[in-house]
Amino acid sequence: MLQDGQMLAIKRAQQGSTQGGLEFKTEIELLSRVHHKNLVGLVGFCFEQGEQILVYEYMSNGSLKDSLTGRSGIALDWKRRLRVALGSARGLAYLHELADPPIIHRDVKSTNILLDENLTAKVADFGLSKLVSDCTKGHVSTQVKGTLGYLDPEYYTTQKLTEKSDVYSFGVVMLELITAKQPIEKGKYIVREIKLAMNKSDEEFYGLRDKMDRSLRDAGALPELGRYMELALKCVDETAAERPTMSEVVKEIEIIIQYSGASTSSSASASSSATDFGAVKGGDKVFYGDHLRKKEARDGDGGGAFDYSGGYSVPTNIEPK
Repeated sequence: MLQDGQMLAIKRAQQGSTQGGLEFKTEIELLSRVHHKNLVGLVGFCFEQGEQILVYEYMSNGSLKDSLTGRSGIALDWKRRLRVALGSARGLAYLHELADPPIIHRDVKSTNILLDENLTAKVADFGLSKLVSDCTKGHVSTQVKGTLGYLDPEYYTTQKLTEKSDVYSFGVVMLELITAKQPIEKGKYIVREIKLAMNKSDEEFYGLRDKMDRSLRDAGALPELGRYMELALKCVDETAAERPTMSEVVKEIEIIIQYSGASTSSSASASSSATDFGAVKGGDKVFYGDHLRKKEARDGDGGGAFDYSGGYSVPTNIEPK
């Protein structure tokens, strides 16, 4: 039990799951290396008596997908969506360029971008992630893993994983922020549908009026939508070499936010600087017993060897925002 009342989220491996065991070890190894405001922090873990439990900081507003589908009850306007895109991009840029060795997430999607009480976006779930230790080759040859709809087509065909595979997946998330729809819905692929619908002569909606999330479309003008869409389509280019790096994506989103009038000075923003780490609360390994009181469970999209089992609480001390 934590003494300061910090909320916690528990991730528990399925009993007897080999894949779950591998993901458990991967998450501990990687999350012990990285600390950033836009990455979900590992507070502790338990590995005894057949139990494999990871304990994270609790993200009270659930996943980005929860917000886009209306499940969380949180309305994301255009400015908030831009800030979510920026925060998650900064987290990925840190993994690719400031982590040593670099880390490829390999499963970037809206269910793995979580929102805290201030709607700060944090990248989560490192169970499929890979360390890039062989920098001379610039890629990792590996069995293809990820989520259908977000998967880099070049990685799928060559089995060569690079940071640009994460860039592709992030581009799909950028499109999802506009449509609020799953990447593959009723047999239609969001990337193909957006490319077919795009019309630059339509200065207001870029030809995407019928594809957009209704709440976004009905809210009025979306400043810098065109520039945003051009960036998203660069990210989902079928050729990895043509995609920007995540640091280039960060810079472009910062410019989009600046010109759109959505200030980045709020708590929803976090620097990707190597000197501006978000400290992981709780210190070293912490083991948890039966004293934690379970709160209402939140889950992800299911189907994995790990399940996000929700929040646990002890009396809360409110920290200043």
